[in-house]
Amino acid sequence: MSDTLLGPYKVLDLCNETGMLCGKILGDLGADVTKIEKPGGDSARNLGPFYKDIPDPEKSLYWFAYNTSKRGVTLNIETKQGQKIFKDLVKSVDFVLETFPPGYMSSLGLGYEELSKINSGVIMTSITPFGQTGPYQDFKSSDLISLAMGGFMSICGDPDRAPLRFSVEQSYTQAAGQAAAASMIAFHYRQLTGQGQHVDVSIQECVITASFQVQSYWDLIKNIQHREGVRTPRGKIAPKIIFKCKDGYVSWRIFVAEQGKKTNTVVDLMRDWGEMEPEVEDVDFPTIDMNDVVQEQLEPWEEGFSKFFAKHTKAELRREAVKRDIMLFSVNSPEDLLNDEQLKAREFWIKVEHPELDTSITYPGAPFKSTETQWRVSRQAPLIGEHNEEVYGRELGMTKGELRLLKEQGVI
Repeated sequence: MSDTLLGPYKVLDLCNETGMLCGKILGDLGADVTKIEKPGGDSARNLGPFYKDIPDPEKSLYWFAYNTSKRGVTLNIETKQGQKIFKDLVKSVDFVLETFPPGYMSSLGLGYEELSKINSGVIMTSITPFGQTGPYQDFKSSDLISLAMGGFMSICGDPDRAPLRFSVEQSYTQAAGQAAAASMIAFHYRQLTGQGQHVDVSIQECVITASFQVQSYWDLIKNIQHREGVRTPRGKIAPKIIFKCKDGYVSWRIFVAEQGKKTNTVVDLMRDWGEMEPEVEDVDFPTIDMNDVVQEQLEPWEEGFSKFFAKHTKAELRREAVKRDIMLFSVNSPEDLLNDEQLKAREFWIKVEHPELDTSITYPGAPFKSTETQWRVSRQAPLIGEHNEEVYGRELGMTKGELRLLKEQGVI
């Protein structure tokens, strides 16, 4: 029995950058994922950053990150021969993942209705900006648009400036991750009934579901959450939650009333270290009613704590926070995460060999550990057409002459 969850199952992945993570998740869970690119390579190969900052479709770190555990073939599905080859592949696969505009696959005779006639158990997962139906179904989009249309940008950024998007494509990873989960739900249904189905994933809707915590603000304080930068609205005030320290930032906030003893603990630390700030020295935080606090009162206190935190490193503050039971946390940079002792102890980071670069690259590893099934990166992201001969030759029985002809015709 395989120690991977999806060891016996096969996936055809036609996704661009909006959905590539979906196939990676299935592949890292053990599925045999074949990434299908157009002849010459997928446009996502041109997305940076690049290995050693050398722009090259075979050196895109973006491509590397989202295409581990996949084989790679080239195929032009807009040609009759390409469509025939694709249908031959579908006969023996379990999942088809795609990110084309609604109706595109059907226009080629490769939509779910057609594919289910070839393979009734196939699960086809389509990831699009707004889904397969509705008045927006044909609208174009981008990560910026998806985050805005999903409502997430309305709470990101400073109150006196325009909304912000994150620095990487959060809507794409949200949608692809949820698409993988939805595909597994459909897979479970197939295990019970033998019947595949079409999974329709809307990136906009995935962003909305990722914003559910915004509703809690309304439930708690009957107020819509607005952009507050490093602050979090709470009643009449917006406490600061990110403070600059000597080598970066820490997350902490001032508490009053019953929780004010948590704030007093930091005041005690300042006193013990001989670094008391006058703004907070004589404040008895546990006796203050939260409903009485106004922003003008809060900000001088924050200034006092800011001056204290700025004198110390994240490690110094974190060690003392653990010792004194202070609810303070490091804001980690990528370098911090790479060197994090907890992640090292859990063996989270893994080395993946890249023979074409004559080196190995450090990747994030499994997001979970289980006793019976393993998540593992089985191979580096494929080169352009790297497995054409393996898939088309060995598995579909094509000869080298046929493959040569298909390449000359622009089919592969």
